[in-house]
Amino acid sequence: MKRFLSIGLAMLCTLGSATHSTYAQQGTIKAQQEKATVYQENWGTDVMNVTQAQLDPQHWLAKLTTPNQVIMSKAQISAHNKALIEHNRFVSDPLASPTVLTDKQLTSKINSISKVPKSARFFVDGRQLTAKDYGVYQDNMSFDSAPKGHKVEFGLIVQRAAMRTFPTDDRVLNSAMDADLDRFQESALFPGDAVAVLTYSKDKKWALVQGFNYLAWTRVENFALGSKQQVAEFTNQDDFLVVTGAKVFTQYVPDMPAISQQQLDMSVRLPLVAKEQVPTALYAQNPYSNFVVWLPTRTELGQLKLQKALIGRSQDLHLGYMAYTKANVIRQGFKFLGERYGWGHDYNGRDCTGFVGEIYRSFGILMPRNSGDQGGTDFGIDTRFDKQSKMDEKRKAIEAMEVGDLLYIPGHVMLYLGDENGQPFVIHDVKGLAYFDENKKLYKGTLNGVSVTPLMPLRLSEKNSYVDRLYNLKSIR
Repeated sequence: MKRFLSIGLAMLCTLGSATHSTYAQQGTIKAQQEKATVYQENWGTDVMNVTQAQLDPQHWLAKLTTPNQVIMSKAQISAHNKALIEHNRFVSDPLASPTVLTDKQLTSKINSISKVPKSARFFVDGRQLTAKDYGVYQDNMSFDSAPKGHKVEFGLIVQRAAMRTFPTDDRVLNSAMDADLDRFQESALFPGDAVAVLTYSKDKKWALVQGFNYLAWTRVENFALGSKQQVAEFTNQDDFLVVTGAKVFTQYVPDMPAISQQQLDMSVRLPLVAKEQVPTALYAQNPYSNFVVWLPTRTELGQLKLQKALIGRSQDLHLGYMAYTKANVIRQGFKFLGERYGWGHDYNGRDCTGFVGEIYRSFGILMPRNSGDQGGTDFGIDTRFDKQSKMDEKRKAIEAMEVGDLLYIPGHVMLYLGDENGQPFVIHDVKGLAYFDENKKLYKGTLNGVSVTPLMPLRLSEKNSYVDRLYNLKSIR
């Protein structure tokens, strides 16, 4: 703040303040350096070629020459999303769903997600699923014929919603019996996401819903029904707040669980309440130090009710979508660093595609859900490889990558961070860890979370490295 005092007094105050500030800063920097040195000496990892400094986003931000240059404007992002919805079968506008489905169409929708797998599946206790077990699920998905068609309803997700292969909470594993990988877990939707509700299970506890990038079963308590117009007005409001932290929470409100301490994951978009509708006291709290948003909630009859909710301004939020810049890509990615891997958004976390999807969605950019659907379809700028592609060809393409570009191997996606002494580094949500150690023996460890790693040493097996299996580099711009 500028204060128009006498020049001499101003100079004296400024000099004294600057000197004091300089000493304080030097002391703080020295203390941080000493602390960092001590911590460095006591820090170790089995992750190859990674330093503690590389786990700090500032390390990668400092390498950027144009950190805040906008990669895509709002208009370009809007055009990207429109093209994706029109031409990519893995992304859709739920509100554009048909209002009525024939028996044949509904059967096709159910069969597209709820197919009995060809390989064996096992319950957590080790018992193999039988035809009888699948018959129970299939019976719960059956519906009565409707000659005039099945009416499609519309709604909004009201809480973090697991999306499942079948209408069941049963955890099912493959023959490897890895308890972390529930093969019936498909994805998740977040509060405020629009859905088309296609049908209900026979027990009325589940519904088959179409989100913006996935079709699967979710529990009915996860969404509230409204008119298509209500849902459209909510999702298309111009004045909105975006969650830019990994997770934020609404403020505590006594005796109102629907709006109290509700978890909101990165990329959640909620309309702001107009200032003339914000009272000076809301839920016995002055709301001026909070953002006041409309939060979708569910009535006892399952209908949509928008309620005002408070989110502290101290939390990681942004008015409107963040600018799509390299610096923001790095910042967003590191907000998940260390979060445990969650297959299909399980464990209240996310997997590799959820990781990149939520980062890009915080800029307003939509993407298909699964890595194969992202890497295998054309959007953005793709650099594709096949079995005949040479390693030198792949290395040159990797060297030309920009921060934030995506790398695809079968079943996995990584986000490019930058180069360190000629070594490309990535950040990704990954389960396993394997590389050749100093004795040229294959070391197998675990990561099981969002991790920073060099790319080139990573291996899938003794025979194949990640780069060997690299089939696409994607730049979204």
